[in-house]
Amino acid sequence: MHVLIAGANSDLAVCLAETFAANEKPISLVLASRNIERLSATAKDIAVRFDVPCTAVSFDALDVDSHPDFYESLQPKPDWVMLCFGYLGDQRKAERDWEEARAILETNYVGAVRFLEIVAADLEMRRTGGIIAIGSVAGLRGRKSNYHYGAAKAALMVFLSGLRNRLHASGVRVMTVLPGFLATKMTRNMDLPGVLTTRPEQAARHIHTAWKQGKDIVYVPWWWRWVLWLIRMIPEKRFKTMNL
Repeated sequence: MHVLIAGANSDLAVCLAETFAANEKPISLVLASRNIERLSATAKDIAVRFDVPCTAVSFDALDVDSHPDFYESLQPKPDWVMLCFGYLGDQRKAERDWEEARAILETNYVGAVRFLEIVAADLEMRRTGGIIAIGSVAGLRGRKSNYHYGAAKAALMVFLSGLRNRLHASGVRVMTVLPGFLATKMTRNMDLPGVLTTRPEQAARHIHTAWKQGKDIVYVPWWWRWVLWLIRMIPEKRFKTMNL
């Protein structure tokens, strides 16, 4: 099995690479991200520790014009693609600075859609494999603390639903991953609620199990499904007054 991980410098992506390398044999991994120096060290470490082929390649999610050539350069083509790149951004800054808002939207939605359409066309033609894409529970209801990020993730979730519907006939899977709070580099400056926060290695194991089970949508951890169900049941008249 050949696996491509886009956005592979994220903490969750590294843990996913390690989890799949440890549990799926034979496997080869291609880690793709902008910081190639750090990524190369990660790839070498995984290759040695898990005795699997693991290489690092340069990839820029925001440089959408480069995506076709990047994917064409991959030999062999991946059977599975994990979309792990994202940008939380600064909500307060995005409210007054269009460049910050655009970075959030383009990283989490535009870049993802551009890349996944290229991947989907190839997998559909070969009638094999699938896509694992990291969304967020933030996309299930807008909150004042991160509604630019949440809006982009909501759009991605709808896109993935349509892509899953399209690719089903060709036997290609699309799994949407909806994590809650994760203790990662992206959230290190946030005051996360400990009881609701998951370590990336735990999340990676949960995702791997859901993938093995053939799930279409997975909440990480599973109980976020019910937390979000409760949040979505709050009437808008009440919800707009809450400090979220």
